[in-house]
Amino acid sequence: MSRAILQVMISGRVQGVGYRAWLESQAVACGLEGWVRNRRDGSVEALFAGPPNHVADMVALCRHGPPSARVDSVTSETASTDELNLRRAGETFSVLPTV
Repeated sequence: MSRAILQVMISGRVQGVGYRAWLESQAVACGLEGWVRNRRDGSVEALFAGPPNHVADMVALCRHGPPSARVDSVTSETASTDELNLRRAGETFSVLPTV
């Protein structure tokens, strides 16, 4: 079974609107591993790992976000297991501190 790991940057009105909690819920429902965090520049950064089609579906969901969000852009790039290991020990999907 193949596995994809993508790091995603989401910009727009994505902080203070429940985006991280929404994204965590969606990722867990899709059976993905990874993490999400706010960035000081106002964007949200996430990493998703799992079956390629599930990861692609999650990136597509990021383009919409929760109802109160306004997503201006979503970019993604391949990531490694090293980045995946930023999540908290014992958690499948983590909400990390702002960087």
